[in-house]
Amino acid sequence: MSDDALQIIDRSVAYQGFFRIDRYRLRHRRYDGGWSGELSREILERGRAVGLLLYDPGRDAVVLIEQFRLPAHLAGFSAWQLEIVAGLVDHAHESEAEVALREAHEEAGVTVLGELVPVHRFLTSPGATTETVAIFCGRVDAGDAGGIHGLADEHEDIKVVVTSADDAIARARAGKIENAIALLALYWLAENRDALRQRWR
Repeated sequence: MSDDALQIIDRSVAYQGFFRIDRYRLRHRRYDGGWSGELSREILERGRAVGLLLYDPGRDAVVLIEQFRLPAHLAGFSAWQLEIVAGLVDHAHESEAEVALREAHEEAGVTVLGELVPVHRFLTSPGATTETVAIFCGRVDAGDAGGIHGLADEHEDIKVVVTSADDAIARARAGKIENAIALLALYWLAENRDALRQRWR
């Protein structure tokens, strides 16, 4: 359906804290051609996020990060999640590629060498949040990666984990990596690794 099949009646801020939740009153066209009744929905306004899979084609290795995540613990998963580098677009003038490069330095202490390869752009939970994620793959020298990183003023405590691509993909397939952004990135790498190594050799 087109955008004119949606009517936003009202929008207000329901909560403003670390995140913002907006309350909407709306109605939309039904598949039978009529209009729905008036709906009320609370939406988490999260914005644009960026993920970056750090890959070393020479070593056939990936650079992952591990950090504490309270929601993961509350959902019954490990509180320390193995992830790819990621961050939010903080300013309207900032591009997703710029965020990816910034986060590579802040969270993993590495510099991306050359181009960023687009992987996917998707909605994380279209029934609950406006958050979108753009995933890229970037070439790095994994020999330079390691240690603990993150911004002190954000209380970040991020450990770098360097592992072979085979091991990372095997962990994803075995359910040992539990977040969608890392899973999508690693499944993409499994399908595109040979072409990527040819491209970056």
